[in-house]
Amino acid sequence: MTESTAPATLQEIDEAIAEMETYRERLVSDMTNMAQKAKISKSQMMTNLEPELNQIDQALQQLREQKAALVGAN
Repeated sequence: MTESTAPATLQEIDEAIAEMETYRERLVSDMTNMAQKAKISKSQMMTNLEPELNQIDQALQQLREQKAALVGAN
């Protein structure tokens, strides 16, 4: 069975953006706290975290572009 996916609604995109932003903030906060406990410098921690943050930022950019296209279409 194949299931067709309907285009995301504006509300779904807004919710996804909010969740991704919250996840990104929590990830940085949690990793900063763990780095402090492990006595790892913040710059070293950010270097290690940068690839994942870039992926999150790319996903957020795609969602924002999708939202702009949807708003522009209405």
